[in-house]
Amino acid sequence: MNLYPLKFIPIVKDKIWGGHKLEQLFGKNPDGLPNIGESWELSGCGTDVSVVQNGYLAGNSLDELLEVYMGDLVGDKIYERFGQTFPLLFKLIDANDDLSIQVHPNDEVAAKRHNSFGKTEMWYILDAAVDATLIAGFAKDSNADEYARKLAEGQLETLLQKTPVAKGDAIFIHAGLVHAIGKGIVLAEIQQTSDITYRIYDYNRKDASGNTRQLHTAEALDVIDYSANRKPKIAYSQNLNHVVNLAKCQYFTTNVLEFDRIIERDYAPLDSFVVYMCVDGGVTVETNDDKIKVAVGETVLIPAILNDVRLVPTTGKAKLLEVYIED
Repeated sequence: MNLYPLKFIPIVKDKIWGGHKLEQLFGKNPDGLPNIGESWELSGCGTDVSVVQNGYLAGNSLDELLEVYMGDLVGDKIYERFGQTFPLLFKLIDANDDLSIQVHPNDEVAAKRHNSFGKTEMWYILDAAVDATLIAGFAKDSNADEYARKLAEGQLETLLQKTPVAKGDAIFIHAGLVHAIGKGIVLAEIQQTSDITYRIYDYNRKDASGNTRQLHTAEALDVIDYSANRKPKIAYSQNLNHVVNLAKCQYFTTNVLEFDRIIERDYAPLDSFVVYMCVDGGVTVETNDDKIKVAVGETVLIPAILNDVRLVPTTGKAKLLEVYIED
């Protein structure tokens, strides 16, 4: 049987800072959880492995697909590099309260300490309160001594770059960049397959049992990038019916595509899977004889063997994040 565009059952997670926006905006099933902080749309991370939702492969896990289809699913070069590990993780996040201030290690440190990939990621803002802000790096050049002193004094935030954001903004978070999603923000996150986070400040917040969450003060010290992050937001201009690049790094390339007519994409040169996250409107994804409807808030995986894709907007306009891996 031939591969086709694959949708997966979201893996929803309760978080102390989560809310109800993912249910309200995108119809994510809370599955009995009091708050949905995250919806893992496509994951091969640890035990959180996505399961196919549509078509004859429904019920099969991403791990099972990799075992059977290998390079046909992800691309030959990607399969040679990552084997049975799907290399990217796709999430939707609802920050009903401020997330902890945190940092992620790079590949070298993560491999040594955790036998894991590092975590470079990017955010695309889907919804934001009028006064919403996030933290992305230092406002000015700093160092480990100043950082440690301000952290001990409870003044860490005075060193950090606090940035107002609105729907459509995009932020690149390289490993080592101190960051935090602020209250009132809903975003899509694209990241390496890793769940390694060093939490460095959590506003002395307590969970339902009255406990503060674990901090990773010592672990974070030698992974932090202390240089100023003077331009935290990605500068780009939307161009209707054209592909606009948001981020390109060794781990992923992310484009945004807003269109009000049929768009045809040729992925033959890539040798990579492609993932679409629908962030506005709706679209029918056509490949060969398959037609898959994708609504706002849904994610679909285009197997690497499918080179020619036709995107048909089902609303006046549709907007997709398009993600793949380049050499």
